[in-house]
Amino acid sequence: MIRYCKKCLFPETKPHLHIDEDGICGACKNYDERKEIDWNTRKKELMETLDKYKSKDSSNWDCIIPVSGGKDSTYQVLRMLEFGMNPLCVTATTCDLSNIGRKNIENIKSLGVDYVEVTSNRIVRAKLNRLGLKQVGDISWPEHIGIFTMPVRAAVQFNVPLIIWGENSQNEYGGPAAASENNELDRRWLEEFGGLLGMRLTDLVGVDKIEKKHLIPFTYPTDEELKRVGVTGLFLGYYIPWDGYTNALIVENHGFTTYHTNVEGSIVDYENIDNHQTGIHDYFKFLKFGFGRATDIASLHIRRGRLLREDALEMVKKHDGKFPWTYLGKPLEKILEPLDVTVEEFIKTCDKFTNKKLFLIDKNGKLIKDKYGNLTKINCDNE
Repeated sequence: MIRYCKKCLFPETKPHLHIDEDGICGACKNYDERKEIDWNTRKKELMETLDKYKSKDSSNWDCIIPVSGGKDSTYQVLRMLEFGMNPLCVTATTCDLSNIGRKNIENIKSLGVDYVEVTSNRIVRAKLNRLGLKQVGDISWPEHIGIFTMPVRAAVQFNVPLIIWGENSQNEYGGPAAASENNELDRRWLEEFGGLLGMRLTDLVGVDKIEKKHLIPFTYPTDEELKRVGVTGLFLGYYIPWDGYTNALIVENHGFTTYHTNVEGSIVDYENIDNHQTGIHDYFKFLKFGFGRATDIASLHIRRGRLLREDALEMVKKHDGKFPWTYLGKPLEKILEPLDVTVEEFIKTCDKFTNKKLFLIDKNGKLIKDKYGNLTKINCDNE
């Protein structure tokens, strides 16, 4: 039996999540503790920090904002402009950018900012996607590394010390206390929570003709380089109340485009709409840990009083963990094609990474699937 948080829908199988003796998870407790935060004091601290890093003679940018074109990074840009900052926006190009993703990137440019987009070698990127999928069960492995390395490399390259990140995922989604309270993103945070999944860059040199030079975009700057520039990465969500839905409502009024129907495997239309590979990434999370994107978002809404737990549970049962035949309308075989992976190979890889303790199996130990390839969890709640 899988044990679930009594307040939200997070399962005990979620990495780094602790459910206490009262049945409440760390993410819910983190959110409850926000009620005790003096947000006016936090905002004052933020403004003092921003003022410290502003270019005094306007000869350089005030900060770097990593942007994907998503709702949160658009919100970060809006807030920094509102606070009088002159940012350089940096995009680490996604693996399989959707049309709506490109549209929202162009919208960020229209807000009145300088912008740089770094696109890593597409041939190497496809190899890394394939290796990530088959070695650690994460097709988005290079993307999750690149979003934390390329903006930092840009900070060093352009001599801009301050980087403005969004939420601290360890606080919002529940993680070790020390990490969840952190207001800075540094090398240690990247190595522990940034998506390496035990597959180091050094392990990849020599694999499938990958050379060290091919991995520059995914390599964190040296400690010496960081110290020379004085690079500091701040989580904006530490200083001002963070809520993805509120962010979406705000940015929609500044040109952000939603999907206009629920994204596959989700219960909303504004989240993860830039990358066609995201559906595969979320599906593997379901296979490994028994929960997916719908659980994440439903739990956020439960904590904020926008959904009753019982209603959210029904939504999750309907949408979570469905086999990703399409994502943002693009067929699975087309998503896999650049990786030189067939649907049959993909299904075998799925089965390889599926935790059979979490799903129904037959008497021979084989996973039970419906006609659409969907699995059935052993329990969806504390039943």
